[in-house]
Amino acid sequence: MPGQILSDPQIIQPYLSDESKVTGQAQSISFPESEAEIREILLAVCQAHQTLTVQGARTGITGGAVPTGGHILNLSKLNRITGIAWDAKHECFLLSVQPGVQLNQLNKAIAEKSFDTSSWNAQAQSAFRRFQQNGAWFLPADITETTASIGGMVSTNASGAKSYRYGSMRRHVLGLRLLLINGKSLTLRRGEQFAQGRQFTLRLDDGSQITGQLPAYHMPQVKNASGYYVHENMDLIDLFIGSEGTLGIVTEITLALAPQPAFTWGTMAFFTNEQNALAYVHTLKTLPQTEQPIAIEYFDQACLALIRNEQEQLHAHQSIPALNPTAQSAIYTEFTAESLPKRDESISRLADLLNAAGGDEHATWLALSRQDLEKLITFRHAIPESINRIIAERKRQHPNLTKLGSDMAVPDDKLDWVMRLYEDTLAQAGLEALKFGHIGDNHLHVNILPHNESEYAQGKQLFEQWARAVVAAGGTVSAEHGIGKLKHALLAELYGAQALEEMRTLKRCFDPQGLLNPGNMFPLEA
Repeated sequence: MPGQILSDPQIIQPYLSDESKVTGQAQSISFPESEAEIREILLAVCQAHQTLTVQGARTGITGGAVPTGGHILNLSKLNRITGIAWDAKHECFLLSVQPGVQLNQLNKAIAEKSFDTSSWNAQAQSAFRRFQQNGAWFLPADITETTASIGGMVSTNASGAKSYRYGSMRRHVLGLRLLLINGKSLTLRRGEQFAQGRQFTLRLDDGSQITGQLPAYHMPQVKNASGYYVHENMDLIDLFIGSEGTLGIVTEITLALAPQPAFTWGTMAFFTNEQNALAYVHTLKTLPQTEQPIAIEYFDQACLALIRNEQEQLHAHQSIPALNPTAQSAIYTEFTAESLPKRDESISRLADLLNAAGGDEHATWLALSRQDLEKLITFRHAIPESINRIIAERKRQHPNLTKLGSDMAVPDDKLDWVMRLYEDTLAQAGLEALKFGHIGDNHLHVNILPHNESEYAQGKQLFEQWARAVVAAGGTVSAEHGIGKLKHALLAELYGAQALEEMRTLKRCFDPQGLLNPGNMFPLEA
């Protein structure tokens, strides 16, 4: 029943884990369908002094949706698109959605311009008619796991391959409505409530206020999803984006859509060594802003070998063309253009850049159609899927094994350095690993594939070594996945013990008893 608190262990069991594969515990669960039902549940849970873990689609990989006891508030049934508006200031359409809407469902509805408008008011109905007549639009926030919920994407400030051009989720959120743990509501619109230096006063919807102080740390100047987003005089809506559900429960999100480019095309360029691939990346980054790719992705020799082997031995990945055996690394790029002549100019210019960097335009895959572009995207997604298969096989003999995936990012001038760091330390340790990901943002995922518990422990030690080095170089320990319940030590490495205490103090302003999403971002208090 909607809004009902359920305590049947058989109902609860499927909701005790997320994609981190960590399993938690809980005494009860609910599936509210409205903000009013959430408020009723909050009242009951708080009166019982239970902790509460908020869940969306449970696609996160740092354990953020894994309960540590108490109650699970699952928002999957808050899955309606609630309205649309035209924003004259930003010249874009704004879409209001509930947190349980999944990204793939939202993208489909936007592309087809097909919404259930039966409950929309007259103003939204009018804006929808304008939307229908106004060309193609899209949500630029792009992540690999398209079954993620929009609420979860806000909670983690999600990003993906196209964040090189379009940025993370934060850039596309213009409004939030939240419930605090005490049931009070807070409506935030970008550009309305700001901190004064590091002090803040937030006006709640009932006229009451919350005052407090932002932590004093300074965030690394790289793509970052580690800890609370704070800086002097900040727009306070940004405090809640990426807060991993620790400050309030998002009940509605207002998203800015963007006009769909006329043409989108991509390439997969192959190189006989990593140095040439890096030279190509550096050249791409020097292009004028209007000519920059929307995505730059990297795949190392181990990634290419994995795809080759699975094509030959398992007959997998049949939609992906056969790989040249001499290729040692690959760079995927995606571009947009507003006309065919512009696209053709860009292709010609890219061929020159590629050849100058030691690549070969004739050995490069060019995808001009949506169908061909999907093949290149399939290549990107095949890597983590294959890694998960390998780990699942090894877990049969060693049940405690999981893959070890890094999420660190560094400044532009440290990219070559961090690539050498990964290569040298992995070789010294003798560990099997693959490097791939968002090289445009200097943000590589290094996945270590341990064969046994000893290698797993060795890999974790290596991650800690990398974290210390990356932080010293001005980088971050988590660029997109967040901290969750699994990366507390890395967050402490980034900001230090004093900063973590300041984060706890900030959380107490909104959640004095520490009942909301305990264990996310920093460890449970004793």
